[in-house]
Amino acid sequence: MTSRTVITGIGVVAPNGVGTDAFWKATQSGVSVLDRVTRAGCEHLPLRVAGEVRGFDPGALVEDRFLVQTDRFTHHALAAADLALEDARLGRADYEADPFSFGVVTAAGSGGGEFGQRELQHLWEQGPRFVGPYQSIAWFYAASTGQISIRRGLKGPCGVVCSDEAGGLDAFAHAVRAIRQGSRAMLVGATEAPLAPYSIVCQLEYEGLSTRDDPERAYRPFTDQACGYVPAEGGAMFVVEDETEARRRGATVRAVLAGHAATFSGTRRRDEAGEGLAQAVRGALREAGCAPEDIDVVFADALGTPEADAAEAAAIVHALGDHGHKVPVTAPKSGTGRAYCAAPALDTAAAVLALEHGVVPPTPNVYDVCHDLDVVTGSARPAELRTALVLSRGRMGSNSALVVRKGSPADS
Repeated sequence: MTSRTVITGIGVVAPNGVGTDAFWKATQSGVSVLDRVTRAGCEHLPLRVAGEVRGFDPGALVEDRFLVQTDRFTHHALAAADLALEDARLGRADYEADPFSFGVVTAAGSGGGEFGQRELQHLWEQGPRFVGPYQSIAWFYAASTGQISIRRGLKGPCGVVCSDEAGGLDAFAHAVRAIRQGSRAMLVGATEAPLAPYSIVCQLEYEGLSTRDDPERAYRPFTDQACGYVPAEGGAMFVVEDETEARRRGATVRAVLAGHAATFSGTRRRDEAGEGLAQAVRGALREAGCAPEDIDVVFADALGTPEADAAEAAAIVHALGDHGHKVPVTAPKSGTGRAYCAAPALDTAAAVLALEHGVVPPTPNVYDVCHDLDVVTGSARPAELRTALVLSRGRMGSNSALVVRKGSPADS
């Protein structure tokens, strides 16, 4: 990332709040919203606890003609995209003037399971004439990218990262590349909705999925009580722009996307030494021009199994040296759940807000840290923050690291 690409807008739809204000208030307070799964048809399934987005009315935010064509994960994306554009103060007139300079890139790992299950039930119970025409597209991983671009008339570079977890950070690299190649702005992010019965059944064999029924004990990364993670829905979308263009139009630079790197550690076993993740961190630091001691806070991947947590702790220390033992580490997702590709997008939103407010949010439900890391627990910690490191890993061996720097009106 040799040219400066900046974040000018953030939109959040999360289990702990819709909109950045509600999301940050809950995240900073360390509120845990994990609770029993309430979705119809899930009562008999082993997964008991998750992070649900409650009180979200897509009909109040998205037009009916888009709602009927799309799954819940795309409803989240459409709403979050609206919030991001509003935050960036980009109106229709801004992108209608040159629609080919505005693009969209999202990441998705679960797709539209709720929509797909409903239409398949119609097929088996009533026959093919009762299957809606949008079954062919609503479940697909690229649906959110396509529907955002169609709804907003954005005709620039559009794409989707079909991945698990780490794809939520890799999408930023795709957006930065598009900006480098001449795009004026990109909508980028990830949303997921993996809590329909069909989607949950597909997750039951996932490494590390927690089936505990106590919301306060179901997801406790970096502790000796770690028993895996619980899934979540929701996500975040961002407006990213070329810095010169953003400043020309008087936009507020919320953060700078300073560096990114990704690695692949192999599919058969998680990298127990954490070397793949450490190498991604080194690459992101190199691209950002950062020394290890420049990192002021780490937003951890926090899978929540003893082996994976130990590997991540080792990776942080391997990549950051002695600073890795001292730098504040946090995992707000332990209070909201792990939203697959959307998890690092939400972590990036939290990182930007942490840089803005000078506060490291705590790691909910975590008290007895058993790794040699400075994990922030209990309450938020005031700190002078300039640079954040966001980490993410996928089940199949992908690793990704993103360096984000604080923005300001004068110098970001």
